[in-house]
Amino acid sequence: MLRLLCITAHPDDEAGGFGGTLLHYAERGVETHVICLTPGQAATHRGGAKSDEELSAARRLEFQAACKLLKVSQGTVLDYPDGKLDRQDFHAVVADLTRRVRELRPHVIMSMGTEGAITAHPDHSMVSVFATMASHWAGRTNRFPDQLQNGLTPHQTQKLYYATALFTMPDRQPVSLSPTTMTIELEQREIEAKIAAFKLHTSQQPLFGFFEETIRKRGKLEAFHLANACTPRKSEIETDLFAGVIE
Repeated sequence: MLRLLCITAHPDDEAGGFGGTLLHYAERGVETHVICLTPGQAATHRGGAKSDEELSAARRLEFQAACKLLKVSQGTVLDYPDGKLDRQDFHAVVADLTRRVRELRPHVIMSMGTEGAITAHPDHSMVSVFATMASHWAGRTNRFPDQLQNGLTPHQTQKLYYATALFTMPDRQPVSLSPTTMTIELEQREIEAKIAAFKLHTSQQPLFGFFEETIRKRGKLEAFHLANACTPRKSEIETDLFAGVIE
């Protein structure tokens, strides 16, 4: 079975940035996984939460509900601090993700771009850096060799994609998006599912109107940039994350 791993920063990233693609591949028999680094406890919109701990617990439940709607095989929320990924121990975070890549053994990884996606969020930039290094180092015997015991072996992911877009958002910090090299054209039901999954993050209700308007106007494509591949190649326009992948 083909395996797809999505690495994100916050609950709701999986729906907002990758929802259509996750559902698209799950319905085609691909095993899909999402690893979210933070529980999103620093969010501006907090629902009825009276503390960071309450918000974290609520957003974990919202994440699981959205993953279920998107037919994600396994969704995991880690405990890194929201809004502070740029201040975490680089070696420790990459080691954590490298172990998880070696355990899940995805054929393809997708994450955010180093620019921080269209929102330019610093956490998005950092999850890109962490995911990129984990995708490289998981396949090397000289990186975190202490993990290589009890049957765990190196794993070379065949492709890494950054989510990108063919538009930017007004009134945001400037971003320089990665060029689009791969697009998934969403069916209408996939668009509706993506919007519905985002709305399961009920603590973020003030964002619903803007998100839905943006997706209905500009979100018929989910766009990606091929950041690296295990076989040297020239850049080509693709319509399948798994093009050229060997099971």
